Amino acid sequence: MKFTLALAALLLSTFVAQASVIAIIDSGVDYRHEALITNMWKNPLELRNRLDDDSNGLVDDIFGWNFAENNNLVIDYKYLGTFSDDPYKFFQLQAKGFLGTLSTEDKDWIAEKRADPEFMKEMQKFGNFVHGTHVSGIAARGNDEAKIMAIKLIPTEASPFITELNFAFDPKIELIKILLDKLAAAQMDQLKTITTYVGTNKADVANGSFGTSYSQLMSMLKQVAPNADEAMVSELVKHFLTKLIDNGNKMVGAAPETLFVFAAGNDGTDNDLYPTSPANIQASNVISVGATYERGKLASFSNFGKTSVDVAAPGVIIESAIPGDEYLKVSGTSQAAPYVANIAGQIKDTNPELTAEEIKRIIMGTVDLKPFLLGKVKANGMVNADRAIFAAKLSNKISLNKAILKSRTEVLDIATPKLRFNDEEGFVLPLQSTINF
Repeated sequence: MKFTLALAALLLSTFVAQASVIAIIDSGVDYRHEALITNMWKNPLELRNRLDDDSNGLVDDIFGWNFAENNNLVIDYKYLGTFSDDPYKFFQLQAKGFLGTLSTEDKDWIAEKRADPEFMKEMQKFGNFVHGTHVSGIAARGNDEAKIMAIKLIPTEASPFITELNFAFDPKIELIKILLDKLAAAQMDQLKTITTYVGTNKADVANGSFGTSYSQLMSMLKQVAPNADEAMVSELVKHFLTKLIDNGNKMVGAAPETLFVFAAGNDGTDNDLYPTSPANIQASNVISVGATYERGKLASFSNFGKTSVDVAAPGVIIESAIPGDEYLKVSGTSQAAPYVANIAGQIKDTNPELTAEEIKRIIMGTVDLKPFLLGKVKANGMVNADRAIFAAKLSNKISLNKAILKSRTEVLDIATPKLRFNDEEGFVLPLQSTINF
């Protein structure tokens, strides 16, 4: 019976037009949310019966899988209604900061809360709980056909699932590098398990609004070894990130037909000089995204890189879904990345024959060129959804190169509104990291 049901589901799926599948590798997705309930991917070979119908070793992976805690709970609803008003106020004031409308009282509140360890602990838990749903809402917005596959990488509480390293600064730096090499390989091996699932289930796009940056690791290691030589710490951090990125090729290589969209990072630094993983992975099926203020300025918090960041997209004061049929305005490259994942999904829907590499070429080839992005991202511009989708439509009949060139003459740049931001008062949390020392 089990085999018959699975086979029937498979046969049925072959006769139904396939919408693009966008995997959200994040902290969980509220699959009941009013903005997402009709966009959720459902495993066609799995039934909710406490059995492993598709024989993939995962029981009832209906909407995806929770790799952080090894179960099918892609969102833990027990956290609904458990948070104070403070995290909501934090993000409200974050938006006011970008608009330059913070009062003295607001600034004092922020300073007090950021110095409060209990508040920061609640913020981390709140952020983990809402992040994946917020990202999913952006990826699905305006695209009724997109199907969101929920992949939980970041747990709501406790440490990230990547093996922890009890780090001690031995004077023999080469021994430390060996330990870091092992940690880098272990992380990417575990991420490869996730990307193998993504690829096996034929996700067209995978969004990764997580990462570990040079600045984050420097901060972590200084806490572990506050008296260590800073130059040595910097050398070790760069070595570790290089190894992470090198090992990352096997991670994205496990799903070669999936386009991976990674957030560039929220440190305001140059990824060419101070790498971020996995954003710095260089592969034909990887695209790295920086964040802008609307369409007129690179966000002060956004990482950039002439050779390591591909494109930019809006990432400031972005309203999207959070668990419990609520909505919140949040800023970060975490929000810019799913903006691009959304476009990638629509491109795939427009021409299902396009490969991950070709979708990337369309996105980068159809940008609005921006002087403020010259030398900051590879494409020197911001994504233009209408132009990219038009190029994809043309590619059904003419070559991809001709389609991209024609789209540039047929579709205008998106108008740049007058800026209303004051980024000097903006503040953004770092990307969710999968590393903990």
